[in-house]
Amino acid sequence: MGIRTYVVTGAASGIGAATADHLEKGGDRVIRCDVRDADVTADLTTPAGRERLASEVAAASDGLIGGLIAVAGSAVPSPLTARLNFFGTIATLESLRPLLAGSHLPRAVAVSSLSAIVAADDTIVDACLSMDEEAAVAAVTTAVEAGRGRIVYPSTKLALNRWLRRAAVSPAWAEAGIPLNAVAPGVVDTETARTMFLDDPAARALVSSMMPQPLGFPGPVSAIVSLLAWTVSPDNAFMTGQILYADGGAEATLRP
Repeated sequence: MGIRTYVVTGAASGIGAATADHLEKGGDRVIRCDVRDADVTADLTTPAGRERLASEVAAASDGLIGGLIAVAGSAVPSPLTARLNFFGTIATLESLRPLLAGSHLPRAVAVSSLSAIVAADDTIVDACLSMDEEAAVAAVTTAVEAGRGRIVYPSTKLALNRWLRRAAVSPAWAEAGIPLNAVAPGVVDTETARTMFLDDPAARALVSSMMPQPLGFPGPVSAIVSLLAWTVSPDNAFMTGQILYADGGAEATLRP
């Protein structure tokens, strides 16, 4: 099959870094993208940063990539979360799609979240899906000012899921032979999760009650990494438009 070239966003830390390491250990080439400490540095919350990502990845890859893993995201209750999780992720997928289309056995995957099935704000979701970034930012601002900042992250991920399900079967993706899927982790043991709630016993108990994981809480990062790697491998020949819940059984518990 030969060496494949992969692009990983959010590759400076957490799941993104672990995924990039995994692919490189397998002998493939990885173009790491992040706001710092990466082969391509770009801020995906801005139009200029999204354009920079596209142009620099095109140059670094000589115009062809075999797989794209869009991990970059934020859980901060801020308008920047909508700009990154939804609009930045879609810009990444769409702008790099031509580089995938010209390659052999191209694949793409985005990172979603189990939290998208737990709670969401319809106003944020609808604004995202209308592709109106400023309306989405306004809806996020309203939610945050009302003390509902925790709803922002799952709302952006739900919008991403819905966009992806529609896009994956469109001519631009399916007819071009590019499987497009998402992996939705539950709570896994990342530095961000530890900082945000795992190290706080009360917050940890609250989250574990909202998102019960029969196989263990938190889950291992390696489980997410291996699934992401498989979805962009040539072995994934016939699956597209799917949201794969890697969550220790939480989705099945919440939606039996």
